[in-house]
Order: sequence, then structure tokens, then C-alpha cells
Amino acid sequence: MITALPILVSFAAPASAEATSVSLRYYEDIVSRYHGRPALQQEIIAAQAGYASDDLVPPTGLLLLARQGSAVLGCAGMRIRLGDIGEVTRVFVEPAARGQGVGRLLMQNLESESRALGLTALRLDTRTDLIEARSLYASLGFIEGKAHNTDPYANHWFRKELR
Repeated sequence: MITALPILVSFAAPASAEATSVSLRYYEDIVSRYHGRPALQQEIIAAQAGYASDDLVPPTGLLLLARQGSAVLGCAGMRIRLGDIGEVTRVFVEPAARGQGVGRLLMQNLESESRALGLTALRLDTRTDLIEARSLYASLGFIEGKAHNTDPYANHWFRKELR
């Protein structure tokens, strides 16, 4: 009987090779879904350039990677905003790992880390076409509400109180 390796979540530097690689796959996925076709390399690079990640490090934020052995299965980031609010970003699970609880594990770890930092709420935005993400956030207690930013690609805004 072969036992599957556990899925472990740990911190990563946004500029690390693993984080850079999973970030490119994240952007490839969301750009492709947005356009309804495979993303062009220049579209992926342009999308990534439009959203900084250098602040996903303490004390301004964090980036988590989910790993199974040497394979990176996904990521989730958080930026600390005014009012002790964490803004969730870059939630992504590799297509081959979807449906295995990786996104839930990343979000639960992100929430735990946010509580440890003394944050009072988490917020995030997403798009209509990211159906699985919206379903995950709702199942974790996030409530859809009014817009908290003007991101042109966001259609849905969620918030979860941590206290």
C-alpha cells in the first residue's frame, strides 16, 4: 500500500523560484479563464506586472505555499491594510490538485496566521467566472458585500470578521 505524502503549508518569499513559478501559473490560469482561451505569454507577464507581490512579506503581508513532497500545489497571499484588515490575494490551486481540499487548507492557514497577527477581518475580491473560488469563500464564512476597491477585474467582494 502506497501512502500519499501529506500536504504541508509554509511561508515563502514572493521572489523565490517556487513562488515565482506558481505565480506565473496563477496568472496563466486567470488570464486564460478571463479571455476564454489559452493566455498569450505577453498577457501573462502584463497581468503579473500589474499586481505587485513584493509586499507579501512581513511586516506588510505574507505568502503561503501548499506543498506535497517537492511539488507546489498552490498559494495564497495576504496584505495587511489599515484598520487591522488582511486583504487576501493570489489564492490558487494547480488544476491537477483541485478538489482535494488544498484551497481550503491554504485559506484556513491564512486565517490562522491573520488571527495570530491580531487582524480583525479578512477581505478579498474575485470574478464571476471563478465559480469555485466564490464557493470556497462562502463555505469558509466569507460574506459577499459592497466593493472595497476599484479593481477593474473584480465583480464580487467578500469579507470575514475574525473576532
